[in-house]
Amino acid sequence: MELAEQAMTYFYDGLKVMVIDDSKTIRRTAETLLRKVGCEVITATDGFEALAKIADHRPDIIFVDIMMPRLDGYQTTALIKNNKIFKKMPVIMLSSKDGLFDRARGRIVGSEQYLTKPFTKEELLGAIKKHVTR
Repeated sequence: MELAEQAMTYFYDGLKVMVIDDSKTIRRTAETLLRKVGCEVITATDGFEALAKIADHRPDIIFVDIMMPRLDGYQTTALIKNNKIFKKMPVIMLSSKDGLFDRARGRIVGSEQYLTKPFTKEELLGAIKKHVTR
């Protein structure tokens, strides 16, 4: 392992990252990429499951899909950002749609960034590096 790669892995080591997506494929892909660099990954299939886990695990950053059953990504993000304890948690929206309206709506509910699916390892890790301070 090169020195640059070691330094990169060191930054992510032990970070708690939550991935909320109703797609098993997306959850598994993100989880695999993140575990490789040393992150602890918490997954949830929808907003309700996520909200229960956020209180228990206190993730350093949250990736949330926009289109989910029961509680969508916008509603989930709004609930996180309107909570005194969790409002500082960075939330990154994930969507297969790359529309201006969706991006704007994500900003309105308080998300820090918007990634279009399928995302790359670089995009995922870049978002963490940009929004998580160690």
